[in-house]
Amino acid sequence: MSLVRLKIKGISYSQTQNGAYALILNEVEGDRKLPIVIGAFEAQSIAIALEKEIKPPRPLTHDLFKNFADRFDIVVKQVIIHKLVDGVFYSSIICERDKIEEIIDARTSDAIALALRFSAPIFTYKTILDKAGIFLKFSSKEKEKEDGDDSIMVDEILQEGETVEIDTGASDGYNELTLEELNQELDRAVANEDYEKAAKLRDEISKRN
Repeated sequence: MSLVRLKIKGISYSQTQNGAYALILNEVEGDRKLPIVIGAFEAQSIAIALEKEIKPPRPLTHDLFKNFADRFDIVVKQVIIHKLVDGVFYSSIICERDKIEEIIDARTSDAIALALRFSAPIFTYKTILDKAGIFLKFSSKEKEKEDGDDSIMVDEILQEGETVEIDTGASDGYNELTLEELNQELDRAVANEDYEKAAKLRDEISKRN
């Protein structure tokens, strides 16, 4: 079966389903997106890995796995989303140690969190993308942006199914803060291990620079 390489498009929080997030994967050579609903902890871990400048004061679970693997010369070569059953995605982590390859079963959210930390590629089968892939429908406002905000509302993904609108979401009042105040809030959020807030602050700081 043909494999299709994916990249992470964005993560967004559901306003109606408590604790639900959507991870959006985009095919590298195409326009289809693969939306995957994940939990808060996994969303936080993936967001931290994406935000290179945010360093947790203590290692998260996936960071600990990466440190453990590095110590014992285990490398994650790639992640494959290999099955979709009743709306649940199943993934495999392809690892290598001493030139011996092993395949480990994993939840897709955990597999992707680790793939980011190992800079490993993410793939799925064409049949899965044909079944679950969607084309996102951009608003005219988003089309005017060069790359736009990758924030995608989970509720619209779950409700629309076929097509979804892009929504940049609220800024939580951060646009009213000065750059110095934003950096101070970022330091406090990281110290308090509130990485969801830290990621939002980092986004606002990036827009100013």
